[in-house]
Amino acid sequence: MASSILSDCSTARLLPLRRALLQQRVPCIRPCPALASPRRLFAAARPQLLPRPPRMDSVPAAASSAESADASAKVIDGKLVAKQVREEIAVEVTKMRDAIGIVPGLAVILVGSRKDSQTYVRNKKKACEAVGIKSYEVNLPEDSSEEEVIRHIASFNSDPSVHGILVQLPLPRHMNDENILNAVSIEKDVDGFHPLNIGRLAMQGRDPFFVPCTPKGCMELLHRYGVEIKGKRAVVIGRSNIVGMPAALLLQKANATVSIVHSQTKNPEEITRQADIVIAAVGVANLVRGNWIKPGAAIIDVGINPVDDPESPRGYRLVGDVCYEEASKVAGAITPVPGGVGPMTIAMLLSNTLESAKRIHKFK
Repeated sequence: MASSILSDCSTARLLPLRRALLQQRVPCIRPCPALASPRRLFAAARPQLLPRPPRMDSVPAAASSAESADASAKVIDGKLVAKQVREEIAVEVTKMRDAIGIVPGLAVILVGSRKDSQTYVRNKKKACEAVGIKSYEVNLPEDSSEEEVIRHIASFNSDPSVHGILVQLPLPRHMNDENILNAVSIEKDVDGFHPLNIGRLAMQGRDPFFVPCTPKGCMELLHRYGVEIKGKRAVVIGRSNIVGMPAALLLQKANATVSIVHSQTKNPEEITRQADIVIAAVGVANLVRGNWIKPGAAIIDVGINPVDDPESPRGYRLVGDVCYEEASKVAGAITPVPGGVGPMTIAMLLSNTLESAKRIHKFK
């Protein structure tokens, strides 16, 4: 249901925090070195070819041994982990099909003709096909009514071959997102945005049917790279319903001590500097500087922001919320942008769809 550039984290929803944080920008006002040298940023951000990440039941100690001679941080390679996750899902889908004749199904509803949304839906469809999940798609015109969208959702709710339903955001302005998203059955809400799923995530001793895909992907990266969470200090920058708030809840469930930096936070750099784990999801290019980072911290950068680049064929390039060139010299581990969190979002969507099919059909 969530839409974004690559990461399904809608920057439009984060603008109030963007304005507030920019008004109280950090004392360091020099530009990020990467902005002055586009090629240098991408050379630094390019993931190293790491060994196949271990399964979660056999992870090594936190990123400590793959640092280069210049003490740069270990790269948390989202492409590599997402590939492994997809391979694991494909195996489970085949087992389920062979054992009980059921193939997980994901339905996507797209309203309008936004090019970015069409690209996301196309990528999700390809990802489903690659792992053996059946995909269903409804494309509606921009001027469709809420009632028409809800009618299609109701049809998928009652269709036993559909185990997950995703409404691609953003919806046209004349539609109420809340009304439409609430129409999705909680048992098929594979994006994890139904109020009951979020409520269960927030409660101790309760588990949601589904965890939102991007925050779930962030946690998966931390787990697969052996980053210790229990008892550690964590800071989440941004409190959106899509990423920041559920990410903070997930870290808390994993027994971290969590702070959230938001539009009213005083001295955000000082708070962030205390964190062993930072998840940045605010949509401000290079907001988090090297002097915000505690030495050895693990950095998960959800932001993906276009910045002007006359040397690029497209006229722009993508950077995260964290100034990679500075942070990678201080952090112990860091996700690149692109190639970090983005690939994990669709992988987690596939994981949630498989999980839904297993739950509905009581298959273990």
